[in-house]
Amino acid sequence: MKISKGTIIRTILLAIALINELLSAMGKAPINLGNETVEELVSFVFLFGSSVAAWWKNNSFSQNAICTDRILKTLNGVSEDD
Repeated sequence: MKISKGTIIRTILLAIALINELLSAMGKAPINLGNETVEELVSFVFLFGSSVAAWWKNNSFSQNAICTDRILKTLNGVSEDD
């Protein structure tokens, strides 16, 4: 299952809009989305996404793990280049 980039972006924007509206309803200052804030948000999203991808991906370091990955790929009919 692959979630599209558009879905992720729309979800993040919806969350920001909902938080902003909740803050306004509570009489708090809404989120200030200036250039610096947007830059920090994009940087955080990139960091978070790359961290999740690195954690989620099967990263085999030992010789046994690499060998097991090759066997699994062979059993699943996936070529070595994939």
